[in-house]
Parts: sequence; C-alpha cells; structure tokens
Amino acid sequence: MIEERDFRTYLNISTSQLGIYLFDTKNFKCLYEDQLMIDTKIDLINFNILIEFLEKNIFKIEKLIGKFLNNIYLIIQTKKKNKIDLCIKKKNYEENINSTFLESILIDAKDLVKENYPDVKIMHMVVTKYIVDGISYSSFQDNFVCDDFCLELYINCIPKNFVSEIDNVLEKYQIKIIGYLDKDYIEDCFKNEKIELCMKAYKIQNGFNNNEVKLVPKKLENKGFFEKFFQLFS
Repeated sequence: MIEERDFRTYLNISTSQLGIYLFDTKNFKCLYEDQLMIDTKIDLINFNILIEFLEKNIFKIEKLIGKFLNNIYLIIQTKKKNKIDLCIKKKNYEENINSTFLESILIDAKDLVKENYPDVKIMHMVVTKYIVDGISYSSFQDNFVCDDFCLELYINCIPKNFVSEIDNVLEKYQIKIIGYLDKDYIEDCFKNEKIELCMKAYKIQNGFNNNEVKLVPKKLENKGFFEKFFQLFS
C-alpha cells in the first residue's frame, strides 16, 4: 500500500483531451498514466466521456495505492479562464521590507479578488514586479528599505460554475478537488523541457516559479509563511 503523503493524483481536463496521473512524490516518477484524445471543435466538456474515463481509471489507481482515492488536483485547459492584473501600493516610511510586510500585501490582493470576484477560484497568483521607491525589481529581496513599495501581480482564475459540474462528477466517487492548475500556465513555464505533465504540475506546486504565491489548503499543511517562495493559506 502506498502512503497518501507519498503520491498525488492529477486529473487533466480540456475539450480535446483527458488525462489522469498518479505521481510518486518520493521517487519523482509517474506510477500510473492514462490519456484520451477527444475530437471536438467546441469549448465544452463532454461529461459522459469524462464519466467513462473515470470509471475506467479510478478503480485501477485505488487498487494500486491500496485504498480509496479521496483527493485529486485538477489541471484545466479552457478559454473560460480569467487573468486579473493588480497593482498594490503601500507606504513604508523607511522600514525594512520583510516577509510579514509582504504577506500582508499578498493577503490584501487575495482578499481583493475574493471580494470583487466572488464567483472565481484562484489557480495561480504570480508576482511580476516589485517597485521600491520607483525602482523595479524582478525578484524579492528580504532587505528592501524604502518609503514607497509597490507590488504588481496577476491572478489566474477560473469561474466556479465552470468547474462545479466536474466537482459533482467526482463527488460520486467521494473524491474532492483540493487544487486547481492552469495547463497553459504550466506548459509555458516548461517551454523547453520534455517531461511528463504530472512532473511539471508537481514542480509548479513546489516552487518552480519563485515569484508564484503558493496557495495551501489549511487542512493539508501548516508551515511557516516565507520559505523558498511565498505561501498563503487558501
């Protein structure tokens, strides 16, 4: 039996392809993979095909891990996603910019999106620029000292109603989606690397892009805020 903490299951859904992957997080390899190409010209998910695909694969994965599959990460590719650009400014009065100060800005950004876009789920939150007293930086330094601090970032999100039907399908198998990833974003980060999609997704979730904020489910993890990259509880 495989311990739950030693693997992650990814479900890849687009209008043209379905894929499911069981990834070994200890040995960094794919333990199980199945893909199905779909011939379609419209941006709609065929849920009958999805159900057949899940019926075929979930039992095989559960037999392999020796237990029921409870959680899954959804990798989605669709034209229905949204990109929200934000610019947040704060006075700092010559104080040192530390992780606590930065955390407060990131929480403000996340809360701003949730308040103004209540019908979306956040997939990725990426800082594009740090502006310190008018000077731009592409990465964060823990020793910034300034009067004015500005953070430019974008939020990659997806409408809740778009994924609600996928949630409903998976609930029939007592499986919960615990994370959402944008396939286009993943592929863009690995333009020149020929590795499996599940490996790309795992790397993205574990800090491949140092400027991406990590959104961690509260019940799954409880670590300090500032590690190798930013981390917020979703």
